[in-house]
Formats: sequence, C-alpha cells, structure tokens
Amino acid sequence: MKIEMDMNPQPKTFSVRMLIVMLFALVVIPFLPLLITGRWDWWEAWIYAGIWILGAVGSRALAARRHPDLIVERSLFMRHKNEKPWDRILSPLVGLGGGLIPLVAGLEARFDPSFACGLPIKIVSLAVILAGYSLASYALIENRFFSALVRIQTDRGHRVVSSGPYRWLRHPGYAGALMSFWATPSWLDSWWAFIPAALVTAVLVIRTRLEDETLRNELDGYDDYARRVRYRLLPGVW
Repeated sequence: MKIEMDMNPQPKTFSVRMLIVMLFALVVIPFLPLLITGRWDWWEAWIYAGIWILGAVGSRALAARRHPDLIVERSLFMRHKNEKPWDRILSPLVGLGGGLIPLVAGLEARFDPSFACGLPIKIVSLAVILAGYSLASYALIENRFFSALVRIQTDRGHRVVSSGPYRWLRHPGYAGALMSFWATPSWLDSWWAFIPAALVTAVLVIRTRLEDETLRNELDGYDDYARRVRYRLLPGVW
C-alpha cells in the first residue's frame, strides 16, 4: 500500500484566535456604545451596530460566493511571509482606530451627553455611513486580491483590478471606510469621536500612499492603471 505525504501542508485558516477576533469585531465593537452606556433605548446605536454587523457579514458572504479563495487569503492575516512590514503596524492601527470611534462615542454619551445633532444632520450622517459601507463592500466583492495586509500575491496570480468602483478610485475600500468613520460621530452625537476619526484618517492616508507606491513598483500594469485613474481616495483632490 502506497501512502502519499503532503510535503507542503496548507496553513490552517481557522483557529481559536481567529474566533476570538471575529467575536470581538462582530459583537463587542459595534455594541460598545450600548454596552458602555446601558442605554438600551438608544436607537441610533442599535442602527449603527446593525449596519456594522450586516455590512461585515453580508460583504464577506458575497465575496466568498464570488471569490472563495479571497476569504482564505484574508483569514491568513499576519501569516504570509511577503506581507509588507509597515502594514503589519498600519493595518492593526486602522482597525484599532475604527473601534475607538464607537468607544469614545459611548464614553461621551455616558459621562458628558451634552452634544446632540438635529434630525437633518442625522439623516445625512446615516446616508453617508450607508454609502461608505456600500462602497467598501463593493470594492471587497469586486477585488479578488483585497487582502487584509498589503502584499504582492504572486501565488494567486495577482493582477490589476480596474472594474467596479476601481474605475473611479484606486482605493475605494479605504474611501468607503473613511466616509463611515467621519459620519459616525454626528450619528452618535459625539464631538470627541471626531478625534479618533481624524487619527485613523491620518493612518489610512499613510497606508494608502505606501500601498500605492508598492503597487506601482511591484505589480505589472498598475502604473498604467494609475495614469488612467488619477485619484486614490478623494476624487478631484488626491
């Protein structure tokens, strides 16, 4: 009887660590304003949590249906050898910054609930949040190479994606995230939450610049694509 041994075992794509991260990202963070304040009648916070969870789960379900290998790629976060060292710092900082926004909003609502936006501002804020999640989700679903950390995915046949939202912006996923970051403080009645929004914006701009330089230098065809699609995050500005 011949027994064949797999000389190149694939790394596990599921672990207890990943389960803890998923629970924290999908349960704890979106419900922080409610957990901190104990205000279970805070309808804006409920809507915010619902958008966060449905956006995250829905976009990944659709992405998995279209590109099953993308979900495997993203599950190997911090485990690829050719991930850019600078993104091992910047990517977690972006995640941390995104979580600080609802945290600060919850703390302000508990200890200094003095700021309140009017209904027209809230309607605009909600529209921007929904638009931001939609744009980021569209980018994730369209781009088979939307890895959690920046790397040139030669093992997956990495190529330039110029369809979908990438026809208008070079980094639409980041642009969508920024839209939701900046609209959340007014939706949750928090002046202080604009501080982490500003900080995470600075980190994301740095990350975008470094990623764009990496793609220009290392990914065939990206330089030509960048000449056709001029703007990285904000049309008409940058």
